[in-house]
Amino acid sequence: MDSPAAAAHVRFVPPRQAEQAAARSRRTGGETRLATTRRARRIQRELARSYPYAVAELDFDDAWQLLVATVLSAQTTDVRVNSVTPGLFAAYPGPRELAEAPAEDVEERVRSLGFYRSKARSIQGLATRIADEYDGRVPGTLAELVTLPGVGRKTANVVLGNAFGVPGITVDTHFGRLARRFGWTEQEDPVKVEADVAALFPPAVWTELSHELIYHGRRICHARKPACGVCPVADLCPSYGAGPTDPLAARKLLAYELAPGREELLAGFMAGRTRRELRAAGHTLGA
Repeated sequence: MDSPAAAAHVRFVPPRQAEQAAARSRRTGGETRLATTRRARRIQRELARSYPYAVAELDFDDAWQLLVATVLSAQTTDVRVNSVTPGLFAAYPGPRELAEAPAEDVEERVRSLGFYRSKARSIQGLATRIADEYDGRVPGTLAELVTLPGVGRKTANVVLGNAFGVPGITVDTHFGRLARRFGWTEQEDPVKVEADVAALFPPAVWTELSHELIYHGRRICHARKPACGVCPVADLCPSYGAGPTDPLAARKLLAYELAPGREELLAGFMAGRTRRELRAAGHTLGA
């Protein structure tokens, strides 16, 4: 691609500028709360420009499908879950059907996801609860969702934000890592991370922010070796330099649609094509 950032829509920050900015934010005494809030919101705006196509990466048609898919996604990839759920929902389209399905068949259908017995029990348990107590409808409040088998605060916020339009912050491993790298929190506990980050942003952007940080964590800001040299928020990040700052070296670390050689896939996302449409066109959506 023409840009050393490896994706033409991602703003490239010269290494010297990024290092100077990161050094300023690391100075003794740190930032005021107001300065942190302003910097956090600048990061969010830049990530929104970089990932205008950021949405939930699990395939779903309604709240029920999203709930089941999110429970199944624990400790596995969304890509793998998306390969399993079409067959599962074709066989058992609703809560009542899944609740009454043979346990061994459900286990077999989710076997490839790992921890399949536990996951099968969870989705059949929540199916029974929803069928019996909620007339087959997924409840739309955090308090109700977290009482369902296999559903914690993270899963509940995914469902609320993406199926009900209720703002929520989804603190997965990527979100927590980036929130700490950005200096938004020092907490490890997901509930405390959620509270710290929520205080920096208006509720209207919470769901969008969750997608943007998760996308950025999967594509650029990796756990072991972040691609600092091609990061669009390098000059706003106090952790700049945790990974390669040379653009050519960093470009090799880009993943998913930003990876070198996947420009056609990126163009499809930028044109507004859905994940299902891109898969149907022959694209592989994994890392």
